[in-house]
Amino acid sequence: MSELISPEYLRGRLGDVVVIDVQYQLGAIGKGRDDYEQAHLPGAHHVDLDAELAGPPGPRGRHPMPTAHSVQAALRRCGVDAGSHVVVYDGGACSAAARAWWVFRYFGLRSVRVLDGGLAAWTASGGPVTTEVPEPGDGSFEARAGGLPLLDADGAARVARLGVLLDARSTERWAGETEPIDPVAGHIPGAVSAPTVDNMGPDGRFRPHHELRERFRALGVEPGVAVGTYCGSGVTAAHQALALHEVGVEAPVYVGSWSEWIRDPRRPVATGRTH
Repeated sequence: MSELISPEYLRGRLGDVVVIDVQYQLGAIGKGRDDYEQAHLPGAHHVDLDAELAGPPGPRGRHPMPTAHSVQAALRRCGVDAGSHVVVYDGGACSAAARAWWVFRYFGLRSVRVLDGGLAAWTASGGPVTTEVPEPGDGSFEARAGGLPLLDADGAARVARLGVLLDARSTERWAGETEPIDPVAGHIPGAVSAPTVDNMGPDGRFRPHHELRERFRALGVEPGVAVGTYCGSGVTAAHQALALHEVGVEAPVYVGSWSEWIRDPRRPVATGRTH
């Protein structure tokens, strides 16, 4: 079953699901909340990626795993119970929404889907928006870690060596030609460049199933091959995991990603456009 939901389908189900807004801009603390207050789906609650879908930045990377307590509190505030059906969305790129989708599943939420194309696709399809902020919910969801497999640094290196480790950043960052965020440029040796922008079509939504399947096949993703994803800090890596899920591949995420990898100077760094 697809984890994506179209704006057209969601319009008829708004009253049946819990909608969570994850609008977010990298490096702009608080901007997601500001964007939410300017326009969001009716009834949507906002969850902050930096504060609630990640732990404090540090040795484990810029967006390490959040605690179960943090995720539980966020979902309860949104009114989520164990049996709730949840839809998450962001401004349109779906990276922040995919991070929420992945984190919520990791902590045991069974029914969570991503609005394909986010707020941009919603408004383009004629969907209504509001500035009205709903009252906090009183959900009873209990977060338990371990719902999905994770990769640590050693696991990511092993997948890069024996299988296919997909680097979700731009090819320029993967190659070490530019690095606007982290202090070291390059990639995990053996990792394959697979920018998440190529998961999306010109309409701002995910590419059709057959196009995603061919894209990943061309990158070496085949039955029986170990696959993992990483990025700069574990956000677009979740986008990659969502796209892979759409074609039937459950790929673990290296949450610490590049921002954790480079914390240890003993770990090797590769540059250039060969691997």
